[in-house]
Amino acid sequence: MNADTIFALSSGHGKSGVAVIRVSGDNLRDAFLSMTGRASIGARHAYLANLRDVHGDVIDQVLMLYFSAPNSFTGEDVIEIHCHGAAAVIEKIFDDLRARGSRMAVPGEFSRRAFYNDKMDLTDVDGLAALLDAKTDAQRKSALRSMMGGDAKIYDAWRARMIEISAYAAAMTDYADDELPANIGEKIRVAASALCDEINTALSRYAAVRAVRGGFNITLAGRPNVGKSSIFNRIVGANRAIVSDTPGTTRDVVGATIDIDGFMVNISDTAGLRDDASDAIEKIGIEKTHDEIENADLVLRVYDENVDVCVGTNEMLVINKSDLISENNIPGAVYVSAKTGAGIDDLLCAIADRMHEMLDGADGALAINVRTRGLLEMAADELKSAVLSPRDDYDIFAEHTRRASDAIGKILGTITAAEVMDATFSQLCLGK
Repeated sequence: MNADTIFALSSGHGKSGVAVIRVSGDNLRDAFLSMTGRASIGARHAYLANLRDVHGDVIDQVLMLYFSAPNSFTGEDVIEIHCHGAAAVIEKIFDDLRARGSRMAVPGEFSRRAFYNDKMDLTDVDGLAALLDAKTDAQRKSALRSMMGGDAKIYDAWRARMIEISAYAAAMTDYADDELPANIGEKIRVAASALCDEINTALSRYAAVRAVRGGFNITLAGRPNVGKSSIFNRIVGANRAIVSDTPGTTRDVVGATIDIDGFMVNISDTAGLRDDASDAIEKIGIEKTHDEIENADLVLRVYDENVDVCVGTNEMLVINKSDLISENNIPGAVYVSAKTGAGIDDLLCAIADRMHEMLDGADGALAINVRTRGLLEMAADELKSAVLSPRDDYDIFAEHTRRASDAIGKILGTITAAEVMDATFSQLCLGK
């Protein structure tokens, strides 16, 4: 690990009342004393000081804190400078830090140092990245749980069980039956099978966790001129989609991100579906509509007349122009009028109910991403292979369970490759 002293702006960019600059490195106490003109300092104390540069000139009046290693975010000595948020002040402090031998950190470098100093594992880093991106309360809860070690506890427990199972399997080739626990062969197969089931259960929640972290995808679909764009505009609260009586007006996907009952929702208006489209651009739009439907967590099938149709498990029947319909008698349908706004609140409530059915509990589930999903699938496959291995060859059984534990180790960063770490830490911003 690079031993340079690093610094970065940890607060947001732009004019602000207060900015926070973070510095991390070895033996920063003397630097703190020099910058503040103090004779002594205590760790984890805030000091109001005139911040002076290497020449003794005052840069700004600041609040400064010193965190001594290993009791800091990175595990190294850390200084936090709370200064005024003017660009000129921040840049002058940066110049002074460079003059003192420090350099600007690269994205994620503070967290990388925390990882190397056993302050975080890779699941904590994933959680931190998700927390920094959180836009809704559900995203905040899910990310905070990961960042505070909730996922790591599960992975650690799984890996410990795998290592124990593998050790017993290896021992069966070296020790006599009367020197081992009774029925140990059957017991470790049952244990491996149970672990495989637990991992597969976690994987089955992947779609729900993805929807919480990345947003719940809703697609409006239907024939041309049924009012999809008007409903979209009503839900979004702005005239984002073009509304026209001309069939085929919507030729591309129009999207917006909104918050519904604490969940981030990515809602898209799509080209009308019809078989007789002759325009090449409209046909491309219809192809995009099919792609949106395939990737949607919930599809709103919009009609402008009473129709009793069967919709899929991830679909909802929405009947528009209710102001022109005499009877609202289709079971399960949500009747709305995009023209008057009638029924839009009912539609939003129905969407919220459907999201709660699908997503409640996802903030407490493992925060599986693309990287961890592949490794979990690998671990489950290895455990399945162990269970199905020949009953008279526990060397093979032990090897499969060892590989499963290695896969979990890669999730945590206990066993990792440089490219995995680079991809993980590059998610983060400067100052993290």
